[in-house]
Amino acid sequence: MHVRRCATVFLEPREEAGFDLDVLLSGGDGLRRTLRWLALAPHLGEEVEIDAIEREVLGAFSPGQWVDAAALAVHPAAAVQRLLDEGLLIADAAKHAQWRQRDEALRGVHWHPLAATLHAFTRWSGVDAVQNSKDSGTETAVQMREVLGAPPVEAARRGDGAPQLKLPRVEATDFDRLLARRVTCRNFDPARPLPFELFAQVLQRVFAAQAEVRVSADTVFLKKNVPSGGGLHPMECYLVVQHVDGVAPGLYHYQAVEHALEPLPAPAGRSWSDGSLRQFVQDMVAQQHWFADAHVVVLLSPRFDRTFWKYRQHAKGYRVVALEAGHLSQTLYLSATEAGLGAFITGAINEKELEQAFGLDPISQGALAICGFGWRGDRMDTAELDPAEAIWAPGPA
Repeated sequence: MHVRRCATVFLEPREEAGFDLDVLLSGGDGLRRTLRWLALAPHLGEEVEIDAIEREVLGAFSPGQWVDAAALAVHPAAAVQRLLDEGLLIADAAKHAQWRQRDEALRGVHWHPLAATLHAFTRWSGVDAVQNSKDSGTETAVQMREVLGAPPVEAARRGDGAPQLKLPRVEATDFDRLLARRVTCRNFDPARPLPFELFAQVLQRVFAAQAEVRVSADTVFLKKNVPSGGGLHPMECYLVVQHVDGVAPGLYHYQAVEHALEPLPAPAGRSWSDGSLRQFVQDMVAQQHWFADAHVVVLLSPRFDRTFWKYRQHAKGYRVVALEAGHLSQTLYLSATEAGLGAFITGAINEKELEQAFGLDPISQGALAICGFGWRGDRMDTAELDPAEAIWAPGPA
């Protein structure tokens, strides 16, 4: 057997404080502080607490050089065994194949170490963002001000007192009026089906390949209606279709070259025949119920292996992937608004459940954000930010 350290691991000395009456009575501040060492390895995706001995043993191994098992005798056997069992040390023995395969997969995608760790440890599972806001007393803007204090200024001013150069405000055009109607929709009308042609038009404008450049038989670049780092367009779109004429409710993969839907099975233990698709959407958007009735929900799922094929261990690789989600969502907003529809995007999503539902491996392909579109309802039950009243006319005095 041969052993090496996993490709990427960061060690965090995490201090935790809790009330202790004895500390208070002895003249202290009433808080007992404890220090824990946590190993953060992206191929595992879960924190692993280690002790001081295990920490030193882990640091003695190279991530790139295999060591023969005979050399392990210089280290405490119990520490080595636990690090092997947890997947922080990688062995080429058959019984350790699970962790070795995950570690090799991470190496093969060419992640930047910090980006891999950020991605792995900011994924949610089972989070209820709405209840969290209630519990923290920050549901409304007024509550946020009371609990969090004043926010940073809404628009910074610089120039050290020098006179400003005022710019002219030009007369609004149709495009300006379109931008004014670009308001995040939180009130969808599920009783009004979305026409099939309109559904197809939005997907074509936002997500479809418009042309391609074939460099060789196995190297193709696509032209889409949004910019993409390196022209690689790694973003795949997975759909939850709820209220579209001619499309059965369920999960789909959108094929950008063929401009076609590929039906996907329901996740294990779920069936859409019982009307649970709406609850599935609500679970995936961390209980933000105002998005649960959207006619079409789109998971933006980047193929990291495509972007990192070019940008290997690149400090900016993950950033350009995240930027692409913004480009797509803005194009969706404008396309939906022009068609008379509402749109939204949210980063408050339960990534781990989404990965399971759509069969995604977060090392090579992740869940980055969820957007969607559909008919806006005729009543604003949930507040929308529309201060210019471009969408919602003021009510009766």
